[in-house]
Amino acid sequence: MLRYLNQCSRGRGAWLLLALTALALELTALFFQHVMGLKPCVMCIYERNALFGVLGAGLVGAIAPKSPLRLAALALWIYSAWEGLRLSYEHTMIQLHPNPFTTCDFAARFPSGLPLDKWLPSVFLASGDCAERSWTFLTLSMPQWMIVVFAGYLLVAALVLIAQPLKPKRRDLFGR
Repeated sequence: MLRYLNQCSRGRGAWLLLALTALALELTALFFQHVMGLKPCVMCIYERNALFGVLGAGLVGAIAPKSPLRLAALALWIYSAWEGLRLSYEHTMIQLHPNPFTTCDFAARFPSGLPLDKWLPSVFLASGDCAERSWTFLTLSMPQWMIVVFAGYLLVAALVLIAQPLKPKRRDLFGR
């Protein structure tokens, strides 16, 4: 299996699949926001940013999957999945154990050179309450589902990282 993951990481298809899954989740978040009227909170916006990191990793990996750029994409993928998992867990704890002393910020804190909430407010402007559970599916709230998503991304990324030193299996006409 690890050799197969190594082989997949050296092709564009797997990287594009990674980018496509992250894009589908981003579009789902925008559907929830703009069609269903669910207001994203600050933690939701930060989790979106982590998803954009996974999307970016997929695109970077697809650019040159056989070069060392693949390892930079893998590093971005692991970092984004880890941060997304951390943020989703923190968001879930805010929802499950509401506390007036533990709340999220009123507005997302972006670097002054990258004010995403000013440049693209329809995607990055937070207006919801982090403690509110406005949507559930199979008894899990949105941040709980994001824990599942980011844990899956992180698990696959860790397996791909472990597989990197392995040589891809050579196939010849006689199967040796």
